[in-house]
Amino acid sequence: MRRCDVDLTARTVRVRHAYVERANGQMLLGPPKSKAGVRTVTIPAAIVPHLTAHLDKYTGKEPQAPVFTGLRGGSLRRSGFNKVTNWRHVVNAPGVPNLHFHDLWHTGSQLAADMGVSTKSLMARMGHDNERAALRYQHRSAKGDRIIADGLDALVREERGDDEGQDGGAGGHRCRLPNGPPMAWL
Repeated sequence: MRRCDVDLTARTVRVRHAYVERANGQMLLGPPKSKAGVRTVTIPAAIVPHLTAHLDKYTGKEPQAPVFTGLRGGSLRRSGFNKVTNWRHVVNAPGVPNLHFHDLWHTGSQLAADMGVSTKSLMARMGHDNERAALRYQHRSAKGDRIIADGLDALVREERGDDEGQDGGAGGHRCRLPNGPPMAWL
């Protein structure tokens, strides 16, 4: 990622390229793994001050300056990431010593899924061009289950005309599901 790929005002980051570190240590710059990998991602407002500080301290002023670099200013290599970032200290401080960097990607994707956005929106954000890849990052969660239950509850209350919806089923209410027969609620 280059400085010109970051727009702090619009809160976006453009993903246009990816480095691949070959077994011989050579770094190759090329397109992302898939066509969907080329994308613009909106970043949370909460991280803009941190990204601004990083750009000011570690990134050159020229538009093509790399945002994240290794110790000598070159491309940040996967093999040197832990050393450059002092990763062991970073993950031990909050008490998650076995956390890997990719776990952050996985967690962010799961949190986005828990927000109830469509699989297509998740795919676009994550840069995946097929649902199978996107679904790999989604897991059953108590929060997701609660969202489903609350949504179903709202539909039942709406059908009943019941703003409270907390009668425990007393009164033998009947509810007609969309395009379906009436159902008796015990």
